[in-house]
Amino acid sequence: METENKIEIYDTTLRDGTQQSGINLSLEEKILITQKLDELGVDFIEGGFAGSNPKDEEYFKRVKKLNLKNSKIVSFGQTRKANNKVENDIFMNALISAETDYVTIVGKASAYQTEKILKTSLEENINMISDSVKYLKSKDKEVFFDAEHFFDGYKDNPEYSIQCLKSAYEAGATRIILCDTNGGTLPSEISEITKKVVSELNQKELIGIHTHNDTDTAVASTISAVESGAYQVQGCINGYGERTGNANLISVIANLSLKMGKKTLNNSKKLKQLTSISNYVSEVANKRPFPFQPFVGKNAFTHKGGMHAAGYLIDPNSFQHIEPSEVGNDSSISISELSGKKSVLTRIKNLNLDHILDSNDAEKITQIIKEKESKGYAYELANSSLDLLIFRQLPNYEEKFELIDFMVIVENKRRSSLGSGWRNDGSEHPILSEATIKIKTKDEIFHTAAEGNGPVGALDNATRKALIGTFPEINKIRLTDYIVRVVEEGTGTGAVVRVIIESSDDKEVWTTVGASSNIIEATWIALADSIEWFLIKNSK
Repeated sequence: METENKIEIYDTTLRDGTQQSGINLSLEEKILITQKLDELGVDFIEGGFAGSNPKDEEYFKRVKKLNLKNSKIVSFGQTRKANNKVENDIFMNALISAETDYVTIVGKASAYQTEKILKTSLEENINMISDSVKYLKSKDKEVFFDAEHFFDGYKDNPEYSIQCLKSAYEAGATRIILCDTNGGTLPSEISEITKKVVSELNQKELIGIHTHNDTDTAVASTISAVESGAYQVQGCINGYGERTGNANLISVIANLSLKMGKKTLNNSKKLKQLTSISNYVSEVANKRPFPFQPFVGKNAFTHKGGMHAAGYLIDPNSFQHIEPSEVGNDSSISISELSGKKSVLTRIKNLNLDHILDSNDAEKITQIIKEKESKGYAYELANSSLDLLIFRQLPNYEEKFELIDFMVIVENKRRSSLGSGWRNDGSEHPILSEATIKIKTKDEIFHTAAEGNGPVGALDNATRKALIGTFPEINKIRLTDYIVRVVEEGTGTGAVVRVIIESSDDKEVWTTVGASSNIIEATWIALADSIEWFLIKNSK
């Protein structure tokens, strides 16, 4: 796609993204994300650090067997070592062994970093860059050069940093990527310096940008670089990455496409996949989706009471910067005891139930909301429980399952294979959590028991065990957050508590609520709503 509006998308979730604390992708998980990124239509997928570990070595073997339609796989490495022959260098040989057509090598583009960190001469660093690019080009590789610490280096010694870029370009590099490695350069500086580099090198479609988010400006810096002539943008899905993360590729793609009219994906319709791929990568990476993430968070287009909600009800465009469906998201009204019938009617319409439920039903639902919130519920925090409340007003609605009874025990007298606790003297002792549950579904009663790492886990496991035969799809549900709030302060252990459960599958995130003076009962209500909502959603 050779076009003036084209911006190249380079994803480094599988390499840079996994440097975030708490993210450790297996080989199979890396393959799954690769397929999703290809489906989205990014131009390049950086698969891993060639030769650094057996998992990445196996990845480059496995990925060749995939029938990728849109994306090119890139192996990542670094320039040859100082004072080493390029043909004998382990980094070069690892990149060759990865057998990818595209390779990215990182090299210092800072005089300070070269002398103080690499502990080599400025001249040798230039040779390291040039020799590495030339050698890889001689092996028929397309070479991207990541100019590490470029912006900091430029501010300290601009002549040398530019010399590093020129040595890579003159050696045959296809792209020169300017890296804000420490994440401390502000967008205005990024813009000014990128503009000077583009002018200095004067080559179309040469410059790329790679920013980190240490000043919370990585996305803004990336956009500033594009405005100044950068052609390739690098980043990670959901902004994953070392320290505070990399530029959030979801926001970068959305802004470039919808705000700047740039062509980022091979098909503009793919933008509708941004929300689902954000949630999918969160699921695979075992990270809780951020509900307030721009464009794709579940609260990105949620409007609460006041002028915003009132204006939205008149015209959604009055308080939304885009149509949410453009990125695969949707908008909603946050409903609470302060909401009126009009807000509930809007919710009914969003659920496509307005041909069944009318104004009188909305009035009834509004009263139910007020009554339940007086007892501790909070529906603005749990839209899926609110949806269920509406569904339950349908004349032909039938619950997917019915709780008959349950029992949860927590005991520390016998050994458990799951839990552990601590005595007052600091020594460890076993804790057992076990739930027994009796559920009726489709005229059949299931009586099961299961252990868990705590009473919530035990209840969840027992419920799944009882329902999995009838509804095997619930295996996709993952409990991603569990929040307990005391509603009636000052009433001691008899206080009503509110339990909020956040769940997700590989596509969506949803939240449900329960309230009771018994925390286990409140948990069951929220847990049951989560499963019920999932089953309704998947039955449509």
